[in-house]
Amino acid sequence: MKLNARQVETAKPKDKKYRLADGGGLYLEITPNGGKYWRLKYRRPRDRKEDRLAFGVWPTVTLAEARAKRDEAKKALADGVDPKDIQKGAQLEAVGAFTFEHIAREWHDKQKNWSDDHRARVLRYLELYIFPHIGKLDIRKLKTSQLLAPITAIDEAGKNDVAKRLQQRVTAIMRYAVQKDIIDTNPANDMAGALSTTKATHHPALLPAQFPEFLERIKAFKGRNITRIAIELGLLTYVRASELRFARWDEFDLERAVWEIPGQRESIDGVKFSHRGMKMKTPHIVPLSKQAVSLLVELKEISGDNEHLFPGDRDPSKVMSENTVNKALRTIGYDTTKEGHVLNS
Repeated sequence: MKLNARQVETAKPKDKKYRLADGGGLYLEITPNGGKYWRLKYRRPRDRKEDRLAFGVWPTVTLAEARAKRDEAKKALADGVDPKDIQKGAQLEAVGAFTFEHIAREWHDKQKNWSDDHRARVLRYLELYIFPHIGKLDIRKLKTSQLLAPITAIDEAGKNDVAKRLQQRVTAIMRYAVQKDIIDTNPANDMAGALSTTKATHHPALLPAQFPEFLERIKAFKGRNITRIAIELGLLTYVRASELRFARWDEFDLERAVWEIPGQRESIDGVKFSHRGMKMKTPHIVPLSKQAVSLLVELKEISGDNEHLFPGDRDPSKVMSENTVNKALRTIGYDTTKEGHVLNS
């Protein structure tokens, strides 16, 4: 028997919650505290299991409105669609869960294998170049041309490498949306070939014949001894600049002539990437030549009381700036833009 408006209004609470049926699976649930909730009992199309759908609270949702919601749900069920899925979709739509930025951040959060540096860099690039243009747009409606527009603008500004990386990120985000059944196909796949191609410029390294003169110039360097030693140690140990610049004295055993570079280091406050150790975060042993040990003994007289081999000139709690060595090389007559990375030649 169908309900009428007066029955709904006058229904009183009891010690236990109870229901008043209206037909077609719709009922009003009355709780002991007097709350009145519209519910629909139905069977899910995918597995025929019984489920409940909430339509809201009386009197906010009237009897007529609850019946209209029931009829909409019945139409969805007739088409083989679970009305709860439709309801969830509407809720997500209301909070902007289908915007490109929302899905991109969700994708970014799931990249658990990335280093903190890489995660921060990827998100920063998206926030700087992509989100201002398409972040608020519905990802389900985005076309290839819309995805491509901010990327080609970066490419045309001469930042081809940045554009290529962003193209990869946007494609991965859209692929994630496909995998989550948010979209059916990936329009980012059609961005392939849209960016300009650039030839890599390989800077020539120092030739073996140039080394004697180079070493003489280092010996004659009039700057700080600590900078000269950094250049010479770089040549003798053949490590990356960050591995040397962030080195700690406790990593060295001069008696055994070895340097153990950890996979990761303790960060230095205010110094970007100072936690970096070896690439791939794998500890590495560097054998030290007699010349390297001799330089380290000399360096210990300068910075041995400090935690770091190469403390900063202005602030010893930090480290030598990344430009210090390049500036020194330019001072002795080597253009680092032409000679390449001299220390790793």
